[in-house]
Amino acid sequence: MKKLLVATALLSTTLLSGCIVAVSDGEMRHYNSNWEATHESNREKISNLTLGTTYKDVIKQFDTPDFTEAVSKDGHTYQVLYFATNSKHSDGKTTKDECTPLVFKDKKLIGFGQSAVDNYL
Repeated sequence: MKKLLVATALLSTTLLSGCIVAVSDGEMRHYNSNWEATHESNREKISNLTLGTTYKDVIKQFDTPDFTEAVSKDGHTYQVLYFATNSKHSDGKTTKDECTPLVFKDKKLIGFGQSAVDNYL
């Protein structure tokens, strides 16, 4: 019986060696194979943004954000969109520290980068 279990385990390991099982807890997102092009495109788009641009106009320029946050503070609504711009880990997943945040106040872009998040939120 032990030999059968060992043989089954070895066979299963060999057959499943090409499979990847990933679980996301909301703090990371899996990327497709062209992540470098996506990061470069996001950096270029962000560098061309103008403060005061509407949320709707900005979202039209980008693919789906990697992360989003929203909060109401002092009677205003703040939204933060995170777009992947710089890979720090070679694990095929995106974390917030690999993204550039875009900060909106009442649906108008008021800043981007971590300093904007720190300043407004």
